Amino acid sequence: MGLNYYHIKKNILRARRLVIKSTSIAGSGHPGGSFSMAEIMGCLFYKFLKFDPSNPSWEDRDRLVLSKGHASPGLFSNMAVAGYIPESELETLRKFGSRLQGHPDLKCPGVEFCGGSLGTGLSYSIGVALAAKMDNKDHHIYTIIGDGESNEGQIWEAAMTASKYKLDNLTAFLDRNFIQQDSYTEKVMPLDEELRDDNISEMWKDASRWKTGDKWRSFGWNVIEIDGHRIEQIDLAITKAIAAKGIPTIIISRTIKGKSIEHMEDNPEWHGKAPNPEMVPLINLELDSQFMIAPSIIAGDMTNLENEVKRCVHGRADYIHLDVMDGQFVPAKTFDYNKIKELRSLTVIPFDSHLMISEPVKHVKDYVEAGSDIITVHAEVCDESSFGEINDLLKQSQVSVGLAINPDTDLPEWSYKFLPTLDQLIVMSVFPGKSGQKYITETHEKMNKLKSILKDHKFTGYIEADGGINLENIGSCFEDGARAFVGGSAIIGQPDVREAIREFRNQVLKTRRKTLIKKAHQLGGSDLVHKWIGLHVVGKKKEQITKIAQEEGFI
Repeated sequence: MGLNYYHIKKNILRARRLVIKSTSIAGSGHPGGSFSMAEIMGCLFYKFLKFDPSNPSWEDRDRLVLSKGHASPGLFSNMAVAGYIPESELETLRKFGSRLQGHPDLKCPGVEFCGGSLGTGLSYSIGVALAAKMDNKDHHIYTIIGDGESNEGQIWEAAMTASKYKLDNLTAFLDRNFIQQDSYTEKVMPLDEELRDDNISEMWKDASRWKTGDKWRSFGWNVIEIDGHRIEQIDLAITKAIAAKGIPTIIISRTIKGKSIEHMEDNPEWHGKAPNPEMVPLINLELDSQFMIAPSIIAGDMTNLENEVKRCVHGRADYIHLDVMDGQFVPAKTFDYNKIKELRSLTVIPFDSHLMISEPVKHVKDYVEAGSDIITVHAEVCDESSFGEINDLLKQSQVSVGLAINPDTDLPEWSYKFLPTLDQLIVMSVFPGKSGQKYITETHEKMNKLKSILKDHKFTGYIEADGGINLENIGSCFEDGARAFVGGSAIIGQPDVREAIREFRNQVLKTRRKTLIKKAHQLGGSDLVHKWIGLHVVGKKKEQITKIAQEEGFI
């Protein structure tokens, strides 16, 4: 089965928005820790957990224990998205009589553990896992612990116990975001090495300083270390954990507190602080403005695509764009599913297969089996019937579904019925299959016309800008509504792919900041602009955003 990449991403976004809504209404709560574990929760709920919202006490369900119970908004929001409770109930968070309290409570259907006192969740999980072993049950127990609560001795007593009893039906996640209630963890009680200043990024850059995994290995655990915001890494880690026999697994997930909201990220203030209601529209706009960068490897050395994939991995691409051309639908010919199958073993980074081929309905299964995570076909070679067949196959295979239109093609009316569940729409800004083309500027006008159609038909997927994207036009593409950007010669054609991707991200980030400042000014004038800027206290963000606001004339 596929990664279910966009399905998971869309539900993670939904859950994050509910966290902001619920904590802002309550006037209290913990958005920072809810956001650092968001991708972990997303992968569990929408890919791995066996559960039935209509029967929360189903005996054969998997168990999810949130030991860091203060992050309950992150749990409740995912339970709502998964169907346990109505999303509207999140508005009752922390109110008297509500099932949704500041920490998980068993009165809420689907909650497995009353997470109040930190450090106890792992011990509880061990009891559940032991009971499952004794009863010959095959359900799995997942536990999320915090790095702050890892100061507790009970965590380490539990660690020894799980190892002793060979609890291979237990998988723990360490949400390693480096921040606890009072300060940075490495200043309170280091799990890695002591932090020399307030720059958390130094801990990310120097893996030689990561000692946490060694501690858990010494307690007899199977240790997997990942970037806790990369869906594909979480997916692989859980798969490995389930397969491990005779040993419990801990997945050390290096995360960012407050991930996805700049002023919350790596900021200890947002451990237990609710957003001000006047900031919620800006925060939601920022959440909707998350973006991805994908190199297109055919712009590199076609005789050594293996090396181009490795360059993308080193460059930290969000996913890799694979342009499949058959020489019939487009003039050029590149490769087919056999090459994708060869490349698949090189990385777990998602593969975005853009099929510029005739009669895709006859071949799409081959691209699923080759390991594609996203498959996009062209509207020009589909009709409602064939695309419906493709859509059903991809959804059943947990592969994200994309539809593409050429520069001279309008979105066909038959596609409207698929828009509410479509994962990706590519609006081509060059004619596919012809090299040396520049971005077609009329694409901006086309995008503006499409916006109303997409909104009217409840499109919640991602718009991918593909064709001639570079540093000069990526900002305007972002303003058009694109949130995924394919770079050919501007990325993979450069000697340093990582630097090229970094420049792409910086350019989009600058445009996003400008968009947010403009929105703040529309909502509350220069006063709200100053308040928004004032939230950004970590690093050099405040001075950078202030400069943009001054250049745009908003302060």
